[in-house]
Amino acid sequence: MQLLRHLAIIFSCLSFAGIAMAQTAPLQMDAAFRPSLSRVSPTQIAVTWEIEPGYYLYREYLAAESTDGSSVKLETPDGKIKEDPGFGSTEVYYDSARALLVSEASTIELTYQGCQDGGLCYPPVTKTIDTGLLQFSGSQHYNPASTASSSAATIDNGWSSFRGERTDFALAQDTATTGVDGLLARGGLPLLLIGFVGFGVLLAFTPCVFPMYPIVAAMLSREGEALSPKRGFILSSVYVGALALAFGLFGMVAAWSGQNLQFALQSATATIVIASLFLILALSNFGLFEIQLPAVLSNRLSAGTLRGGSLGGAATLGFSSAFLIGPCVTAPLAGALLYIARTGDMLVGAAALFALGLGKGIPLILMATLGGKALPRAGAWMASIRSAFGFGFVATAIWMVGPLLPETLVLFAWACLAVTAGVFLWHLRGANASAGFAVISRSVATVSIAWGALLLVGVGLGARDPLAPLEPLTVQTGSGQTTSEIAKSDFEPVASPRALTSVLAEASAENRPSLVYVTADWCVTCRGIERTVLPDESVSAALNGARLLTVDMTSPSPETDELLKSLNAIGPPTMIFFDQKRQEVAGTRLVGDVTIDKLAASARAAKGMP
Repeated sequence: MQLLRHLAIIFSCLSFAGIAMAQTAPLQMDAAFRPSLSRVSPTQIAVTWEIEPGYYLYREYLAAESTDGSSVKLETPDGKIKEDPGFGSTEVYYDSARALLVSEASTIELTYQGCQDGGLCYPPVTKTIDTGLLQFSGSQHYNPASTASSSAATIDNGWSSFRGERTDFALAQDTATTGVDGLLARGGLPLLLIGFVGFGVLLAFTPCVFPMYPIVAAMLSREGEALSPKRGFILSSVYVGALALAFGLFGMVAAWSGQNLQFALQSATATIVIASLFLILALSNFGLFEIQLPAVLSNRLSAGTLRGGSLGGAATLGFSSAFLIGPCVTAPLAGALLYIARTGDMLVGAAALFALGLGKGIPLILMATLGGKALPRAGAWMASIRSAFGFGFVATAIWMVGPLLPETLVLFAWACLAVTAGVFLWHLRGANASAGFAVISRSVATVSIAWGALLLVGVGLGARDPLAPLEPLTVQTGSGQTTSEIAKSDFEPVASPRALTSVLAEASAENRPSLVYVTADWCVTCRGIERTVLPDESVSAALNGARLLTVDMTSPSPETDELLKSLNAIGPPTMIFFDQKRQEVAGTRLVGDVTIDKLAASARAAKGMP
C-alpha cells in the first residue's frame, strides 16, 4: 500500500500546484501593460507604463517614429538583464517603465512588446500618440510584423519572435486556445481533471488502449486461485496509477525541454517501433516463442508475490505500458501537448495527462475487480484467449502502421488477418464446448473468411477502404466525368512569412479564401488526412475555388519556424482558414485528427457559406 500512498501524494501535489497555475492566466495586453502620457516640454513627451507583477517589458524593442516614417528620438533608462530563452541576454523592465520621446511631430507611432514572466509573450503592439491632445488617438492597432490579436499569445521560449518579416494577415482571437484552455476557462482545474478523466474512459475502448487488456489479464492470471476482487482491485489500481504517472511525466518532460512531444510521438520511427512490438507480442501469444523476464527480475518478483510485494511488478508494467499507447496521438493527448508547448505550463499540462491516464485505466480496474473470478485459468481456454489477444495485437499493428504503407498493401494485410482469424475460429473447440458455441464460432468464422475474400477482391479492384472493398465497382465510368479529388500535390508550398503574405494577397485580389495546411512527412496523422479526408467528394466541393497552401515541417528551417510562429501554430497537422480579406475565420482552425465533416464545415465558413 506504500506505493498507492505515494501515487496519491504525487497526484495531490500536481492538482494543488495546477490550481495555483490556473489562477494566473495571462492578462490582456492593455491590462498587463498600462501606458500613460505626460508632457515634459513642448517637444518632449514621457510615456510611463505600469506593469503588473509577473510581467516585463523589453527595452530593446521600444521604438517610435512619426506617421511620415521619420525616426523619433527615444530615451530610456537602463533595464534589468534577463536571460531570455529565445533571445539570450536582454534588458527588460519590471513593475514600471519610462520612455522620453523627443519630437515636434503632431502624431507619433509608439511600438512596444512585453511578456508574462515564464509564460506568454504578446505580439508587438503599436499605438498612435496625438501630441497635441496628449492622448492615444483612435483605437489600438498592431505592428505589421503581426496583426494577430494579443490574445493569440505565444510562449516565451523563442516562439515570440514576431519581429522578423512583414505579415499582412490577421489571426482569429481563438487561435491559441485548446481543449485545455476551454475547460480551464469554464470551470478551472477541477473541470479540467474531470473532463480528461472522461476523455480517458472513452479512449479506453479504442484500438490505442487495447494492448492494456491482455497485459492486465495476464498479470492477474498469475495470481491463480488466490485472486480475489480485493486483490484484483489493488493490483489494477497500482497498474493504472503508474500508467497515469507516466503520462504526467510526459507533460513535465515536454514543458521542461521546451519541445512539442507531439512531433516525436507522431514520427514514423516511433510508429514502426511500437507496431513491431505489437507483432512480437502477437507471435508470442500464438505460441511461437515465450517472452520471459530476466531470471534475476523474475525471481525477485516471484519471491515478492509470496510476500504480497508484486505491487512493484504491477507498477513496472503500468509505467511501461504508457510507452505502448503514447504514440496514439488522440485529440485529448494532442490538446494537452499543444497547451504545454504553447504555454510551458508544466503543472496544469501534467495534471491533465495524469487524469487522462486515470480515465483510460478505470475500465481496467472494473474488469479486475468485478471480473476477477471470471478470468480464465491456465488450460485450453487460456490458450485460445491468448490467441485471440494475438489477433488483436496484429490488428492494432496494422491500424497503427497503415498511414505509412500503400493503401493496397494495408487492404491486403486486413484481408490476410480476416481469413486467418476465420480459419482459427472454425477449428476452435473446447473440451466441454456446447453445440451452441460451435454454431456461433463457425458462423463468425464464415463471415470473417467471406469478408477476407471480399477484401482480396478489393485489392485487385484498387479499393482503399476496408469497409467498402467493392466501392470501385460502383463508380460510374460511362459519363466521362470524374470527381476531382484533392491531393497533397495540389497544395502550393510556402516557407516564410513573406511568401505567405504574398500568396494571401494574391488570393485576396482574386476574392478567394485560402487554406494553410501545416504538415510533415513524418506526421502519421497527416498521412491519414491526405489519404482519406482530402480525397472525399464533399471536401473537394467545399474547398473548390480556395487557394491551397502547405507549410512542410519535414525538415524545419529558420524561415518555416518563423512562419509557424507568425501563424500561432505549434506543429502538424494544423489547418488554418483565411477569408477573402486575409482574416482567419474564427472557430475554423483544425488541429490534430481532422474529420471530413469538420474540414468541409471550416472550408464553407471561410467562403462565408452556412
